[in-house]
Amino acid sequence: MSPPVVLTIAGSDSGGGAGIQADLKTIEAGGAFGTSAITSVTAQNTRGVHGSHLLPIEEIEAQIDAVLEDFDVAAVKTGMLATEGVIETVRKYADRLPNLVVDPVMVAASGDRLLEPDAEAAYEELIAESTLVTPNADEAAVLTGVDPDDEGEAREVGERLVEMGADAALVKGGHIPIPEVTDVLVTDDGIRTIRHPRVDTEATHGSGCTLSSAIATRLAHGDDLPAAVESGIDLLSRAIRYNLDVGDGPGAVHHMVETRDRAAREGTAETVEGVVRALVERDVTPVVDEAGLAVVGATPYAEGEHDVAAVEGRIAKTLSGLRPNRGVRFGASSRVAEMLLDAREERPVLSFACRCRYGSRVAAALDELDWPTLTLGHDADLTRVEGAFGTKTVALVDLRTNSTVVFAERAATLRERVVTLAEAVE
Repeated sequence: MSPPVVLTIAGSDSGGGAGIQADLKTIEAGGAFGTSAITSVTAQNTRGVHGSHLLPIEEIEAQIDAVLEDFDVAAVKTGMLATEGVIETVRKYADRLPNLVVDPVMVAASGDRLLEPDAEAAYEELIAESTLVTPNADEAAVLTGVDPDDEGEAREVGERLVEMGADAALVKGGHIPIPEVTDVLVTDDGIRTIRHPRVDTEATHGSGCTLSSAIATRLAHGDDLPAAVESGIDLLSRAIRYNLDVGDGPGAVHHMVETRDRAAREGTAETVEGVVRALVERDVTPVVDEAGLAVVGATPYAEGEHDVAAVEGRIAKTLSGLRPNRGVRFGASSRVAEMLLDAREERPVLSFACRCRYGSRVAAALDELDWPTLTLGHDADLTRVEGAFGTKTVALVDLRTNSTVVFAERAATLRERVVTLAEAVE
């Protein structure tokens, strides 16, 4: 194995959610080898920064020298630099720091200041040496004098940062008060806007560190800048959605979320295959119509249909009994996968679902079983179950498609529920 090497120059977070700790977790999760030069040691947790100790400049230089002398560094990211002296020190190394991503850390997510006021002006020269600078709205206001409140002002900030000499600027939209998180990437070639849903959580500790590290890691792998940025934003969006409930504060982002999810894909597909075999063996024909039976399973940190395994072509009735048309693959289902993902917005523990038929006999069986059921009428405007799915809902009846979707946390539970429904219909 010969992974690309990424160097992070940043402060240490004893709480593990941000700083050097977050950087190294993210770099390793992205398939690169993480090296570091620590600028400051902070006493920090999910509730705030309780103390900070700046390392002597010569010790910071010694760390950078040690890494550069021994490793073929492919990308570098900076985080907490704290003082004008440290910023100037890093700038002196700039010609030896490829794919330099500058995260101009000034204030922690908790609101604690991480940069001396006198050091703010020093960032301009370092930004001029950067491949990419990644300010949030507050940092953008300090660096450019423009406090972005909308997409247009974010573009203006990015353009000013590129005028300072940065190859590109990513103005992060997390702190900009608009409904969707809107990140704006400005380069000499143009402007690219990346939008994604805003997650209602305060567990964003380490978000800036994670994003800049993820981008640097993709650059180290050879991705072009727009692709690296989009990949980093996708990772951060999922890391915030599936944040970690640790500490007494708001929590931290999930740095390893994509790695954990990738690791679960094969097992998820095999589990769906097992459910399919069991339903075929138990012959659940009474709940199968001409559209067939659809069985789906989501990975633990699923974000879209591409993270949901399903029977391609569904399970159909044949003269010799039930048979799956094809094998199981990710992205093979759209409607049932979407319903499962929407249900997970209310109950994240749900992982499996099965689409069955609906009719008078199924309706009677559902009444007999007394399952908590959500019904979408013929004229329902709802195309999503998000917001309407109860904490105990077992099944969703969609009168528009004459279908019943059964949900479960575990594969075994889904199998038994579908079998039970089929037996009640007979």
